Amino acid sequence: MAFPNPRALRWKIAALTAAACCAVAAVVGVLVHRSMADRSERTGVERVSAQLAIAESEYARTGKTPLDVQVLRPDQLDPPLARALADMPQGNPHATWYDRKPPNSYWLWAVMPVDGGRVFVARTDMSFEVRALQLLDRSIVQAVLAALVVVVPLAALATEPMNRRLRRGSRTARAIAEGDLDARIGPAGRARDEISEMSAAMDEMAGALQRKLEGERRFTADVAHELRTPLMGLTTAAGLLPEDDEAADLVRDRARALGELVEDLLEVSRLDAGAEHARTDLVPLGELVADVVRRTGTAARVEVAGEPRRVETDPRRVERIVVNLVGNAFRHGAAPVEVTVTGKRIVVRDHGPGYPAAILAEGPQRFRTGSAERGGGHGLGLTIALGQAGVLGARLTLANAADGGAVATLDLPPDAGSPAAFGPPAGAS
Repeated sequence: MAFPNPRALRWKIAALTAAACCAVAAVVGVLVHRSMADRSERTGVERVSAQLAIAESEYARTGKTPLDVQVLRPDQLDPPLARALADMPQGNPHATWYDRKPPNSYWLWAVMPVDGGRVFVARTDMSFEVRALQLLDRSIVQAVLAALVVVVPLAALATEPMNRRLRRGSRTARAIAEGDLDARIGPAGRARDEISEMSAAMDEMAGALQRKLEGERRFTADVAHELRTPLMGLTTAAGLLPEDDEAADLVRDRARALGELVEDLLEVSRLDAGAEHARTDLVPLGELVADVVRRTGTAARVEVAGEPRRVETDPRRVERIVVNLVGNAFRHGAAPVEVTVTGKRIVVRDHGPGYPAAILAEGPQRFRTGSAERGGGHGLGLTIALGQAGVLGARLTLANAADGGAVATLDLPPDAGSPAAFGPPAGAS
């Protein structure tokens, strides 16, 4: 069961809506409560004033007071009433004191001076007004809760179209990052808001990026093809030079290096264009890797861990990857170089300075070797290895060992003939 993400935009908007509702309800509730409390107090004052007026009239006429009014001397008053009488403003006929003793005792007292040094004391029960005020508060709280039950889901539902558009944009961005340069968010329909502007800008950026990358691919392919013809002539001419001549050997070596560079460029252009496809066969992976390393003519050590097994893969592409990784280890790393085959995993490790931080963070870039201490080169070996791993559906990861040295790990896909089993290789650019 998937739980909703509380940090999702829709729930943040719902929480903001709920907070706004609570704030408005709190302000309205406080105003209504104060208004009702003032009205209740005025009602109590009017009742107790009426009691005192009737008592004063009755006392003047008969010398007696009603039973609900007391006639006392000032020194007989309770301290709160005595203070209220002492603080009574000039011109007021009486002073009041609210005696609150929750939960059931709420009395409004009034004291009024009369002739003869006596005072009238009256009181009225305010319990009804207090209960009415408490009932009003409960009603306001219940109304707010009921409103929240309706408003919060409606706010979450109202933001769902916006969330869908944002999720579509994020999926498109990930697809472009994974190599699908044709992915687009598309038109937003009738919506004309900030998300629509962002989507249109992202589609424009993706289109510009696609055009730029396609231009670079065409340029790389065209350069490689154009170099082939003069290179063939240069190679043929170099073959006609004397055998035992140092200058001739240097020319042949540089012609051979230039030929390898042109072939690498052509391979990169084919990988970029998506023209490469795996042709799988059932091969003994350990024996294949050992034979490939032996044919490189290097001193790399090969170890097949566990039981040898046959793996369905494209042996030519596995060979291309291993050759590039081993050559990169000797060219930029240091001996000993170890190649370990375990199941469907091939690990190539050297004991040099390790991969530069730029390569680990951004992945290999063509014509960039990362740092001077890793030697020269065109930066195409790891780029080709990553591209061929992508064709196989394998994952190629680059890391540095804790005790020094670069470690390249190729994990072939678990399902035969499933190039999408792993997705794009890690660190691919």
